[in-house]
Amino acid sequence: MSKELGKTYNPKDIEDRLYQKWEEKKYFHAQVDRSKKPFTIVMPPPNITGQLHMGHALDNTLQDILIRYKRMQGYNALWQPGCDHASIATEVKIIDKLKEEGLTKEDLGREKFLERAWDWKEEYGGRIVSQLKKIGSSADWDRERFTMDEGCSKAVEEVFVKLFDEGYIYKGNRIINWCPVCETSISDAEVEHELQHGKFWHINYPIAGEEGRFVEIATTRPETLLGDTAVAVNPEDERYKDLIGKKLILPLVGREIPVVADEYVDKEFGTGCVKITPAHDPNDFEVGQRHDLPLINVLNDDATINENGGKYQGMDRYEARKQMVADLDEQGLLVKIEDHDHNVGTHDRCGTTIEPMAKQQWFVAMEELAKPAKEAIKNGELQFVPEHFDKTYMHWLDGIRDWCISRQLWWGHQIPAYYCQDCGEMVVAKKENAPCECPKCKSKKIVQDPDTLDTWFSSALWPFSTLGWPDKTEDLDYFYPTNVLVTGYDIIFFWVVRMVFSGYAHTGKSPFNTVLIHGLVRDDKGRKMSKSLGNGIDPLEVIDKYGADALRLTLVTGNAPGNDMRFYWERVETSRNFANKVWNASRFIMMNLGDEEVTVPSKEDLTTADKWILSGVNKLAKEMTENMDRFELGIAVQKVYDFIWDEFCDWYIEIVKPRLYRKEEEPVPANAALWVLKTVLSRALKLLHPFMPFITEEIYCTLLPQEESIMISEWPQYKEEWEFKKEAATIEEIKEMVRSIRARRTDMNVPQNKKAKVIIVANDADKAKTFEALKSSYQALASASEIVVQTDKTGIDDSAVSIVCLNCVIYIPLEELVDFEKERERLEKEKARLTKELARSKGMLSNEKFLSKAPEAKVQEEKDKLAKYEQLMQQVEAQLAQL
Repeated sequence: MSKELGKTYNPKDIEDRLYQKWEEKKYFHAQVDRSKKPFTIVMPPPNITGQLHMGHALDNTLQDILIRYKRMQGYNALWQPGCDHASIATEVKIIDKLKEEGLTKEDLGREKFLERAWDWKEEYGGRIVSQLKKIGSSADWDRERFTMDEGCSKAVEEVFVKLFDEGYIYKGNRIINWCPVCETSISDAEVEHELQHGKFWHINYPIAGEEGRFVEIATTRPETLLGDTAVAVNPEDERYKDLIGKKLILPLVGREIPVVADEYVDKEFGTGCVKITPAHDPNDFEVGQRHDLPLINVLNDDATINENGGKYQGMDRYEARKQMVADLDEQGLLVKIEDHDHNVGTHDRCGTTIEPMAKQQWFVAMEELAKPAKEAIKNGELQFVPEHFDKTYMHWLDGIRDWCISRQLWWGHQIPAYYCQDCGEMVVAKKENAPCECPKCKSKKIVQDPDTLDTWFSSALWPFSTLGWPDKTEDLDYFYPTNVLVTGYDIIFFWVVRMVFSGYAHTGKSPFNTVLIHGLVRDDKGRKMSKSLGNGIDPLEVIDKYGADALRLTLVTGNAPGNDMRFYWERVETSRNFANKVWNASRFIMMNLGDEEVTVPSKEDLTTADKWILSGVNKLAKEMTENMDRFELGIAVQKVYDFIWDEFCDWYIEIVKPRLYRKEEEPVPANAALWVLKTVLSRALKLLHPFMPFITEEIYCTLLPQEESIMISEWPQYKEEWEFKKEAATIEEIKEMVRSIRARRTDMNVPQNKKAKVIIVANDADKAKTFEALKSSYQALASASEIVVQTDKTGIDDSAVSIVCLNCVIYIPLEELVDFEKERERLEKEKARLTKELARSKGMLSNEKFLSKAPEAKVQEEKDKLAKYEQLMQQVEAQLAQL
């Protein structure tokens, strides 16, 4: 007895079981095999603090679709997984846990704190991996890596020392993003810009030596005035040309500062005069570099005013702002205050407004390193899908600034720089070469730099560090460069650019040849999902309710590279309904197959419908392969969805049912039908598999118990011998006839179970022969009690309903469709109802009071109703006349 599918599709019964089977059988595992062509995707490493969200679900579903497709095509497909240590996110979590115990990280000390961090990683770090498995991710978990494992840490040290020795890494005083609460520098990726209601304070700066003459500036951060070292004007601004080179008296401080000319200043914005605070603004810093201005930092690490702030020292930045504005007003230097909404950078972890601050940090000099990354786009070694994102990539590279890579954290890769506490000498070296004594003064008092590296520093090496670099491994030689990177458009600069320049700097190659960019998953109102809005949807909740396949199908349906998508629960239900359709159709086919072995029919035994569906699945394989190769995954899945639901289930299965029911009397046609059903279903399941892996595996292995797994089956290829254009065209014509009959029956409100005689008048004898030969295929579909095919109108009553089609006219005797008395009664009732509605609507529209007082939209609504009622009345009267 062959295995059977359950009566109803229940994803909970199959998904965990099948995933366990795949893992046990090592289907995801890839090893070097020189007889096969490699195909590699490196997984963007989720944070160990992370929990699966819709962005992860989309990103990993797209990767899984590609890797399953390539695996079925015969590639040695490696999907390299792993997790990121997420320095700041993890440290914040551990600090919060310590707070519950009444401890700080300083109470523990660095060593004990790091022990806690590793314990935390062991306890929670695997959570997101188990969640990725729930959506069917077929990554090679045997190769799972971690950005702080031994191999990745070795790569990080190698790169740091190499770039330092080559002069690309340096320590300097430059502007960085500073979080006053976490007290660390943070990357641009961790800064969220939000629109805040603020003020524009207009302040007069006295011109030195010119009593009563001032320069008016406008600022959103008056507290930074304490660190001003110049005021800048545009050199082309006629209003201020005479001021260039003069000195101003800095209000509240009394220090003299110069007026400098710089094209950075927008003449049209504000007053055209800009206060320059090089230590607290990235643009001002650049101006300061050009004019050799001093850096005066006025803030402590906790954003209180430091010793450079005079009487405001020790005040919180906002407390100081309030006092300074009051003092400026008292001195008559506050001109006015305007409301001003502007974008303010906040730390995505704690929500604190970040401070741009010039601090001594470690940087990577980017200008030279960025050049090969630009060239990669120009020479085609790297391409974006969609292509327009290469402009975004190039724009960021053109404006690239030196990268701050140090963080004031304990969790992460500690910077491999060592200092002599006696003479201050610095040595940069790998751990195994760490100095025991100072090479300059021979002191034994050596300490390592307490800072750690930006998380992006290690993840920039991810495509090659995970494959064994800096060692020359077989994996690296075979699987690298990788083929595709799948990621969101929001981290092109933060991650993609850094991986590309790192790939060229350390391997001489681009780390991947294609970057597939996807959009964000938004809520049903088009809003970004966020904790603050409370509109996030948990993918695990969707899986629990509808199954992983339904979630995956929802995420990829209609998905176009680079475009955002909206999440609707109704779409998940539609996806689940499709899964039910596939399940029930497969179950019907298997029930009819029974235990008998079907044999390959001769070409002569195949009917027109058989050839049509074979031609359809053949064309589908060709088109889907083209779509998949162009990364048009949304288009590909729509094609297989439409084919299975419409062509296969709603048409072909219905067409062949009469042959299946006559299996005993006519075994040869039934065998052909069953062979086609089994063949087309198995090929369609393969084409659907990358998108819906669980249900396709369960059905495929039940349909073909001799097959081990659909995962390792061959992707369907186009067959020349299955190209049946003539038969395909004939069935399309039949389908159009059936659709036309159904549409006319719907228009006339004919119950679905009421059968009627159908007379087809063909345009010529050949068409009549075709329609006659195939009528058993479409009689039931057309709800026909009988079908008569002829070439003239002989015996057709003038009252018969006519339907004009491409190569024929179809007639249905009216009395076959309609119970005249009942229909007349129904139409008379409808006419009476419409008469009342028309009278009411016309009455309202002739009422001057209504027309003058009602809103314009309400009047238009009534006019639209009147037009609709008049049209319906015409139809009712026409039908009554026909009766």
